[in-house]
Amino acid sequence: MRIGLLQCDDVAPELRERHGNYPAMFERLFASVDPTLTFQVWRCLDGELPDDVDAADAWLTTGSKFGVNDGMAWIEELCGFVRQLWDADKPLVGICFGHQLIAKALGGEVVKSPKGWGVGMSFNDVAQRADWMDPWQEGLDLVVSHQDQVSTLPPNARILAGSDFCPLYLMQIGECFLGVQGHPEFAKDYSADLMRLRRDQVGASRVREGLASLNAPVDDQLMARWILNFMRLRTNHR
Repeated sequence: MRIGLLQCDDVAPELRERHGNYPAMFERLFASVDPTLTFQVWRCLDGELPDDVDAADAWLTTGSKFGVNDGMAWIEELCGFVRQLWDADKPLVGICFGHQLIAKALGGEVVKSPKGWGVGMSFNDVAQRADWMDPWQEGLDLVVSHQDQVSTLPPNARILAGSDFCPLYLMQIGECFLGVQGHPEFAKDYSADLMRLRRDQVGASRVREGLASLNAPVDDQLMARWILNFMRLRTNHR
């Protein structure tokens, strides 16, 4: 399967030597589940967009330090490409910023959370079991780093998992779009370094809580399997 990676940010220069950039994080994550996958990267943050929705079998949108409501031209152009994928029934999975971008592009709303930053581990209950959730479990616990959240779902969306902190955490829209607020591609040591780098933005007490939460098990491999199951079912059913 060919995955088109829509890159929306770079890892901070201070952290890149130790942790690599975002495409490498996704390739490491998914190679641990299926080493036969191939990736092609489009640097959307530089205005680079695919010319054809069929340039990949399935698509994946990364996180970003930018917000979907920032009004940048490349974000609006990427929203347009998301709508093209929707019209073509092409599988798309959005991660964090990508999750929010899908919601916004299809008519939902994204706001800055009054609860502040979500960092470290997030703990979520899975409310509905979908056909691609194999192996199944009732919780979905992933690393997060966000202050924006989806506040209103777009049409044809349903919530599959959430928490009191982030109720609209995992959503499926129609048959071919999936969004998750968490970061399955983030290793715990990267999460810790990112929190320390953003201490002034996030707040010292929230960073302490976030660092302590990293002692909990993370469902990164499970989410990777779910994403690939979702993509394969949708590419096979088109």
